[in-house]
Amino acid sequence: MACRGLCGFHVWLQILLLWQQTESQAVCTLILDGGPKTTTMGENQQSPNFNQYVREQGATTDELSRRQTRIYQLYSRTSGKHIQVQGKRISATAEEGDMFAKLIVETDTFGSRVRIKGAESEKYICMSKKGKLIGKPNGKGRDCIFTEIVLENNYTAFQSARYSGWYMAFTRRGRPRKASRSRQNQREAHFIKRLYRGQRPFPNQAEHQHFEVVGFPPTRRTKRTRSRRPMT
Repeated sequence: MACRGLCGFHVWLQILLLWQQTESQAVCTLILDGGPKTTTMGENQQSPNFNQYVREQGATTDELSRRQTRIYQLYSRTSGKHIQVQGKRISATAEEGDMFAKLIVETDTFGSRVRIKGAESEKYICMSKKGKLIGKPNGKGRDCIFTEIVLENNYTAFQSARYSGWYMAFTRRGRPRKASRSRQNQREAHFIKRLYRGQRPFPNQAEHQHFEVVGFPPTRRTKRTRSRRPMT
């Protein structure tokens, strides 16, 4: 009985020493590593990239959201006139308030992709594979979608959604410039949005005159007024 009690005491003593050695090794490891570290679930998971999500969603057509429609004119920085849509012909030679310069801009996604349509001609501004601007009755294709980019100088540039790096641009004479030669930092690709107020009235139009003209019968000049005064 004495041997059994002594042997059991030695076993418990060895277990206690082994436990103390394990605890001391753990403390030394924590000190060398710079303190305790806490781990959480999903430590190895990457944080979501919201910028990439916005780019991917902005590159697709949104069929669920309600599309917003805006009406304005686009003033060309180079030609000094406004963009007009006359059937298939696109130019930047319209004056302020011209009926062909009235544009209807429809949003394509929640981002900055838009479709531009002439209110009078009902044709969309599209870009061909050769980089030319043409008017089409159906603007559902990607060649009729442009990305609206607001520049640092408060001008706006329109980049083709189908042909990356190609911009809507016009020459000094208001003719469309080849999109493959246009760049974002060029004056030919800069535009200003202006509200459409309609055609300005001609000053002599009767409906805009705020005064009455009173007519007098013609008078005859007398002989005294017709005679020349003597030279002095």
